[in-house]
Amino acid sequence: MEELDVNVSSSEGFGVAEKIVLLTFISAVILMAILGNLLVMVAVCRDRQLRKIKTNYFIVSLAFADLLVSVLVMPFGAIELVQDNWIYGEMFCLVRTSLDVLLTTASILHLCCISLDRYYAICCQPLVYRNKMTPLRIAVMLGGCWVIPTFISFLPIMQGWNSIGIIDLIQQRQFNKASNSTYCIFMVNKPYAITCSVVAFYIPFLLMVLAYYRIYVTAREHARQIRVLQRAGAPTDGRQHHPDQHSTHRMKTETKAAKTLCIIMGCFCLCWAPFFITNIVDPFINYTVPGKLWTAFLWLGYINSGLNPFLYAFLNKSFRRAFLIILCCGDERYRRPSILGQTVPCSTTTINGSTHVLRYTVLHNGHHQEHEKLPIHNDPESQESCF
Repeated sequence: MEELDVNVSSSEGFGVAEKIVLLTFISAVILMAILGNLLVMVAVCRDRQLRKIKTNYFIVSLAFADLLVSVLVMPFGAIELVQDNWIYGEMFCLVRTSLDVLLTTASILHLCCISLDRYYAICCQPLVYRNKMTPLRIAVMLGGCWVIPTFISFLPIMQGWNSIGIIDLIQQRQFNKASNSTYCIFMVNKPYAITCSVVAFYIPFLLMVLAYYRIYVTAREHARQIRVLQRAGAPTDGRQHHPDQHSTHRMKTETKAAKTLCIIMGCFCLCWAPFFITNIVDPFINYTVPGKLWTAFLWLGYINSGLNPFLYAFLNKSFRRAFLIILCCGDERYRRPSILGQTVPCSTTTINGSTHVLRYTVLHNGHHQEHEKLPIHNDPESQESCF
């Protein structure tokens, strides 16, 4: 999201040493975002199993949005920040600003869709999930992630709706006579600040909190039930062999999944909350937020585009395997084990009747035996590895 009140003058600009540090840091962020998101997209395109999982359609579209942020938005912001000057003209300033709002909002809406998809997959019955997440509904949700942001980006910005009532203030800040510098200023009036922030952040944030809270509660409750069954000495899956080993792993899986959700929400809030809180407050305090603070909050939000591949893909076993195959040029060691392979711990658990997968195959006395295989609902989503 483009910073909504850039007021970087020569008197508060960055020194040479600060610019070097900033350029190094920004370059690392851009490189991380480009490579990470490219790797996610290539992995899904090359791995047939990953393409079967519905959630990965959202993850690929998210990676594409974050990739565009790192290629079309971040570099120009970095150049202006380091040079303390905008050299690309007023029209391109509007285009770049519109792209900024469009792509960062699309990224946030994708995160919201992923949380809703996981909620239906984990907290509902398998039939409910298949009815909710049909190919048509997924296509509609993905389309919404790209179409909705246009109504708060290109449409109002190109029409100048965001600058109604504050045109004089914007013109004062676009040009610095002392340093003879021009800036790409994007300031907004109160109605636009509220509308943009609510659509781009607060509504998705509320939906994500509700979805991940329900997932967290479900995972913790399932882990508690497993602990109770362990203490009672009863098998957790209705079978009589090795219940302690398997139920312990399931409990660890549930606990880890719950912790992962906390990490995802924590990173999202840390990256975007400061910007959108300031975005709403600034017009009501006569645009007095310092330019350096705006810059810090803006790039903190950009960092989220570089973190998303790690949070939504690198923490997933199936994605990690696909990444290793790509980075190691198809090394056979990282290929998916065959049915005759060694121990294959595979993902998740049964929650509220929604069985994902929890399977173990081992070699015992030189003969292949399958110790446990929970029911699978013949749904490709069931093959997804847990985080």
